[in-house]
Amino acid sequence: MPKPINKKRVMVFGTFDRLHHGHLSFLKQAKRHGDELIVAVANDRIVQMLKNKKPLHDSEKRRGDVAQISGVTNAVIGDDTLGTYSIVKKHKPDVICLGYDQNELKNDLKNNIKNGNVPEVRLITLKPHFPQKFKTSILEKLDKNDR
Repeated sequence: MPKPINKKRVMVFGTFDRLHHGHLSFLKQAKRHGDELIVAVANDRIVQMLKNKKPLHDSEKRRGDVAQISGVTNAVIGDDTLGTYSIVKKHKPDVICLGYDQNELKNDLKNNIKNGNVPEVRLITLKPHFPQKFKTSILEKLDKNDR
């Protein structure tokens, strides 16, 4: 995807299954690092593989919800195969912003950059937004307790 001249492109990754204040804070922080914000929403198969459970909403619904958020330039469904980073190669971000809890992704990206599988890109870890309150797994437990 060609990038407009002098525009700094930021990319983030996530499931975004149950949008909450933590997600909104994450996206807002990421947007501060550039002019365009590309959000890669994990596809259903990858979510199942990584989290060992199906997402509540399918990837197209999650992508559509994220696309409506102010500051998001483009929301796309992520790669079908874990670790290929074809989405990064296609959109050519200047910066990839990562959540405080995405250490595994950060390490994998660093290794792929080092090995030349992913173009050189700056990686930034963002600050959490009350993780003890706005982490999806915690919100899911609260929902189950309310039933």
